[in-house]
Amino acid sequence: MDFDQPPVVRVSVEDDLPGDAWPGTVPAVAQLVREGLDLSPFVTFLVGENGTGKSTIVEAVAEAFGLGAEGGSTGSQHSTRRSESPLGRALHLQRGLAASRRGFFLRAETMHGFYSYLEDNPAPVRHGPPEPAFHEMSHGESFLEVLRTRFDAPGFYCLDEPEAALSFSSTLALIGALGRIVESGGQVLCATHSPVLAAMPGATILEVGDWGLRRTTWEELDLVHHWKAYLDAPARYLRHVLD
Repeated sequence: MDFDQPPVVRVSVEDDLPGDAWPGTVPAVAQLVREGLDLSPFVTFLVGENGTGKSTIVEAVAEAFGLGAEGGSTGSQHSTRRSESPLGRALHLQRGLAASRRGFFLRAETMHGFYSYLEDNPAPVRHGPPEPAFHEMSHGESFLEVLRTRFDAPGFYCLDEPEAALSFSSTLALIGALGRIVESGGQVLCATHSPVLAAMPGATILEVGDWGLRRTTWEELDLVHHWKAYLDAPARYLRHVLD
């Protein structure tokens, strides 16, 4: 019996999820319902355009793992207004034997509310410095501080478009943080638009689109092709937008 397994080995759908209503109508979600999804024990990136379902899947897996749907750890269940899809309640996670139950969900769009939750519910300080004052930092600085203080132990880490608040150099720092998680035995599932982040060595890349989910390489991503073409000759793209 293999006890050296990641927190989440496989994702499947056990409860009924209507195929004629959102999110069952999204090709990537429909494929997940039909086939399930085996996760890399290290880093898995879901890469695709807006509306392709990558964030819906990450959010649902985080919720099924027991993480706050609006971000945070298994111990912080703050909520402002429930807007999550029913997918999370329909998922079944095959968990690794003896794997860590620790985790964190970094969701770019709801981090402001998470910071307010931390201010209103301060954890008792037994050792070390007090909780950082996240609201007193810039958006990017607060994200990096979350990486420093929350991404510090083996576990299951979900991220939804974390690059939204990060500069180029800060995105490289995020890759370093994810590398440290993997080295410590942690597992990462991340939705991203960033070709910088998706280039992380050793990561599994699933491209999300009208076809559903397909495994690919960084060089073959549509995202990478478009960025390379745009940076080579931005006027070719901008004249269509501005005209």
